[in-house]
Amino acid sequence: MLNKPAIIIIGRQYGAGGRELGETIAKRLNIPYYDRSLLKEAAARLGFDQEIFDNADEKKPSILRSIISLNYGATYADYSVGSLNREKIYMAQSDAIRQLAQQGSAVFVGRTADYITRDMPGRLSVFLHADIADRAKRVLNRCECSCICDAKEFALKRDKMRQDYYNYFTGRNWGEAANYDITFNTSLMSIPDIADIIIDIISKR
Repeated sequence: MLNKPAIIIIGRQYGAGGRELGETIAKRLNIPYYDRSLLKEAAARLGFDQEIFDNADEKKPSILRSIISLNYGATYADYSVGSLNREKIYMAQSDAIRQLAQQGSAVFVGRTADYITRDMPGRLSVFLHADIADRAKRVLNRCECSCICDAKEFALKRDKMRQDYYNYFTGRNWGEAANYDITFNTSLMSIPDIADIIIDIISKR
């Protein structure tokens, strides 16, 4: 269906349907899909213990330090579990995303992949947002909270974590339309309809 390799990046508010959209597109195009699992891919490629990445999440470091201060020349495998910090984990994830994207068409969800792949050909970056009530319902349906009020609070807290993480590592504003090729409100459009539009766009490139 694709005339040339396509890298589809999906950013999302929590509960807006990013995972569902990513899986839908990947299944329909028969291409790889990467979200949290790419952390383990990073571990395998760069010599980390994969368990380190099981607990990594989209959170900014607790102590702000300039990424410039990182030791880029060090071998990732030389760092023990205890000495790893989030900047080094982020570097490992970034390397993994680039390597995976260079292998061919794929869908990536989150992890600032839109920023990491910004100079790659065939890339389409998407951001999903939705009304908080709709996002809370999706969170509730996944049994992550016991009531709608808790689900709203949970979604907003996760948004703040993602925003802090994204802004810290990229220097950009998370969710700002100018940072993405196209944005969708999943309160107004269904996931299958959005998938149709994205597939149509990349198929015509």
